[in-house]
Amino acid sequence: MKSAAFWISLAAVLGAGLVLTEMVSNEYYYNALYVILQAMLMAVAWNILGGFTGYVNFGVAGFFAVGAYTSVALHKAFSLPLPVTIVAAGLVCGLIGLGLGYLTLRLKGVYFAIATLAMAIVIETLVNNWSYVGGAKGYYMLTPDKHLWFGSYIQMLFMLMLLMTLAAIAVSRMLSTSRIGRGLAAIRDDEVAAESSGVPTLKLKLISTTVMGVMMGMAGAPFPYFVTFVDPLSAFSLLVAVNAIAMPMIGGSSHWLGPVIGAILVGSMQEIVKVTISSEVNVLVVGVMLVVFITLAPQGIVGVVRKHMRRRAQ
Repeated sequence: MKSAAFWISLAAVLGAGLVLTEMVSNEYYYNALYVILQAMLMAVAWNILGGFTGYVNFGVAGFFAVGAYTSVALHKAFSLPLPVTIVAAGLVCGLIGLGLGYLTLRLKGVYFAIATLAMAIVIETLVNNWSYVGGAKGYYMLTPDKHLWFGSYIQMLFMLMLLMTLAAIAVSRMLSTSRIGRGLAAIRDDEVAAESSGVPTLKLKLISTTVMGVMMGMAGAPFPYFVTFVDPLSAFSLLVAVNAIAMPMIGGSSHWLGPVIGAILVGSMQEIVKVTISSEVNVLVVGVMLVVFITLAPQGIVGVVRKHMRRRAQ
């Protein structure tokens, strides 16, 4: 996709979101779109480290929860507006990502994955015992009366999430087409060879973990405002981690567009199943789709399309 067409597409999607808020009053659609966009933002974030760099991160729920509880703590202490808490959550999680990178990026493969999972468990234990943000009992977040010029608060949350998701997609695309992205691809393909060729592997991996952390924190920051009650069980949900990992793999983790396609496909299926059957089946849906794609199309949807296009070009 050419650069001009890409930016026009993002602007068109943002404009369509604004038009939607003027034309549709049914709040269900905004709830469903918010959930899909949140999953898309997390999938894009995970893919920067897991797809571009090849370091599988099982601790995504920890970053998401830190973003959510940063909002809770700042709301309780200072009653800050949501945009400020989103920025703060991004900064906090970015620093955690940077610190986690320094501690764990010398590990590889399953050892790195286990280290990130352990980090999420440690954070969950700390939150469970932090009474200021509700601890294991949870915390109620009252919905503010003001919601700018939008007709309802959920419309404002939807537009905020849409704006953040489009920004994350733009950053992901710019990273993948830059020297940093080429360096991350070299690390993914063969880290030893990349380092021998002069690629600053540690520096690039730290950039990857930091950007991933910022995006994950920003995805989690509006969560307490959306559900109005947050506890460790919901913030550290298994579905959060599974979606963030499965969506890029289904869409194609080697390309910036993969997480977007995967999130639209899986997120839409989960919303349909939630309405027609039960939300309890959502993990089963993503699990079945992941098994099918790993078996039949290990490179994801984008990989299948690119392979088909190469065959046609021959």
